[in-house]
Amino acid sequence: MSDLNSRMTQRNTQRQSFTALYSMAAEQDVDADDDLARAQKRLRDLKGKISSQSKKNFVLERDVRYLDGRIALLIQNRMAADEKEEVAATLEENDDSTGYLDDRKVQQYANLFFLLQSEPRHIAVLCRLVSLAEIDTLLQTVMFTLYGNQYESREEHLLLTMFQSVLSAQFETATEFGSLLRANTPVSRMMTTYTRRGPGQSYLKSVLADRINSLIEHKDLNLETNPLKVYEQMLNSIEEEKGVLPPGLHRGVSTEVASENPDVQAIIKPRITMLIEIANSFLYTIIDSIDSVPYGIRWICKQIRSLTRRKYPQATDYAICSLIGGFFFLRFINPAIVTPQAYMLVDGIPAKHPRRTLTLIAKMLQNLANKPSYAKEAYMMQLNPFVENNKARINQFLNNLCEVGDFYDQLEMDQYMALSKKELQINITLNELYNTHSLLVQHMDILAPQSKQHLRILLDELGPSPGLVPRKDNRTINLPMFSRWETPIQDLTTALMAESNITQNDILYMEAKSIFVQLIRSMPGADKLPVDLPAIAERAATTKDPILVKKGIKVKEMLRELEEIGIIDRADEYNLMQEEVQAELAHLGNIREKVLIESKSLDSVYKTICDHNNYLRSQLESYKAYLANVRINSSKDSKSSSGGVGVVTVGGKEKKPIKSQTLGPYRFTHYQLEKEDIIKQSNVPENRRSNIYFNFTSPTPGTFIIALHYKGREKAILEMDLKIDDLLEKQKDGINLLDLEYVQLDVDRVLSLLQKSFSKRR
Repeated sequence: MSDLNSRMTQRNTQRQSFTALYSMAAEQDVDADDDLARAQKRLRDLKGKISSQSKKNFVLERDVRYLDGRIALLIQNRMAADEKEEVAATLEENDDSTGYLDDRKVQQYANLFFLLQSEPRHIAVLCRLVSLAEIDTLLQTVMFTLYGNQYESREEHLLLTMFQSVLSAQFETATEFGSLLRANTPVSRMMTTYTRRGPGQSYLKSVLADRINSLIEHKDLNLETNPLKVYEQMLNSIEEEKGVLPPGLHRGVSTEVASENPDVQAIIKPRITMLIEIANSFLYTIIDSIDSVPYGIRWICKQIRSLTRRKYPQATDYAICSLIGGFFFLRFINPAIVTPQAYMLVDGIPAKHPRRTLTLIAKMLQNLANKPSYAKEAYMMQLNPFVENNKARINQFLNNLCEVGDFYDQLEMDQYMALSKKELQINITLNELYNTHSLLVQHMDILAPQSKQHLRILLDELGPSPGLVPRKDNRTINLPMFSRWETPIQDLTTALMAESNITQNDILYMEAKSIFVQLIRSMPGADKLPVDLPAIAERAATTKDPILVKKGIKVKEMLRELEEIGIIDRADEYNLMQEEVQAELAHLGNIREKVLIESKSLDSVYKTICDHNNYLRSQLESYKAYLANVRINSSKDSKSSSGGVGVVTVGGKEKKPIKSQTLGPYRFTHYQLEKEDIIKQSNVPENRRSNIYFNFTSPTPGTFIIALHYKGREKAILEMDLKIDDLLEKQKDGINLLDLEYVQLDVDRVLSLLQKSFSKRR
């Protein structure tokens, strides 16, 4: 009897899944042209724009970080005065025209990227293998291309499946509980990047923007509580007012002396009260917003709790919540509070005092989530009442965050739907293709050690990666995705029948119901209740629209068949189907309201993301202006004997750029470079070294060509292009050798030689 009940339960579950499939199809009916269809189309378009714009912002943010680091290196070195062209390439606009790949390569990459997307474990392992230097480029491909449609359930669920795999491995290899998820690793960078996608940005805007804006309006409100800083500010104020410090007050005192000063204590006491009040208002706003937290972020919290309980069964609830809080606050909430301008929550950079207040609020929230010892910042102990009073409240909130359902059953249905699509594709740049390809080949023995594994087969067929193309050639292509090991499901019903106890009669009933819903949505006035199914079928069959005629005739025949087999009855006006059609229409009506609400919310998100894009572009424009000024300034410096790079102002009147000229070549023999200890290692045979010489040329400031020549031969044996900041970066990272294949040069001495040879010649 139990076996029979089990089979019946399984059949009902399968029928419910099957019904859900038709309901999903009805919701996304592309043939319909009613208010719902139009609202859904607009929402789909809006989500597509947000996904696309998010990727552009991610790339721009990476460029800004890159330029920031490079410019810092150049400023630290005298050669910066001659730097001109490097950043121009980084700032070039990327042409979105289609690049070229032959049909065979397109098919191979289509197979590879379908496999990577639909089997997230491969990317999960790869993300753990790459270095911190490589992770941002990989994350761009994973978060914004491979799973770039941030509002499409299948891609989102697959991405979360990948996170589950990454987190499981992180917990498995962890040696200390306290360090879990806190260090700056590829995994933590992944988690931070995930929160920066559209849904996370939308949440931050709706929950934090008003609170932060109301706080920063009070530009002069100083809530500093660090006794040492308060003491110094107090002395500055006294000195400004009286011109001299009174006896007993001295600069440069210890923290202990500053803390014991009664005036400092009197200043700090009301500030602590106000800070706790403000922090409480932030905390309560965040707690009240739990239903708005994006599903994916809550699901990650759920995995952290589940993995902690399994790996550390003795861990207390407080300890587990501190890990969840480490992700939710440290990676998601607090960065937006500390730098709200970077998240486009405010206009411009907050003034000094509000900026410090926001930092203190973030510290308080972090301390509440982490329950630290306060050893690093003793003055934060003064704010401990906020932590003590909210411990239970924050634990309840962090546990509640984890209370979301799983998606595995839905993902199976999503996969069916995806396999039935003919237009499954991603927009991807050539360098994203080639970089991912290169990383996969590099780690292939770990990712796919066996020759018959699908990933191994695809990588063997593709061969080595072509290597990255120059930025100006980095085109975007539309890559169709399909699997060579699975036949796309053209008829989902047949596929589901093959795997379940769904009968042909079930399918006939569901399909008829689905067609009636389509017809009612397509014909004005057909949605009057109660719906008259035979009348709707007749009306469709006699219209002038050939598509409606075809559907009307078909559904009339289906009604007849269903009546013959006894599933519905004309005598009760097909009551069973009539009720289900009306229920489906009511469901779709509710969906329309939700779609309109979601569209309104996402309009704001899209505007925020576009604003952020403009902000990032303005930063890049500032870099351009800055570097233009450096060029003008360096040109003047090179004519005088002044050293270093002067302080320049961004913007101002643009001056005509000075035309650059090629310098060199300057010739150095193998013996000279060896004697000056520039050549550290040489693979050139001793008896041939006298015939070897090097030409150093500078085609543009900051750019060099080192050519290795053999006497009597016109062409160079080897040439290497160098950028000055590439050498500076090697120097900063402690990389001492520059490999020219035949010789290895000392980086520091090469820099010195270039400076000596070129810096005063322009």
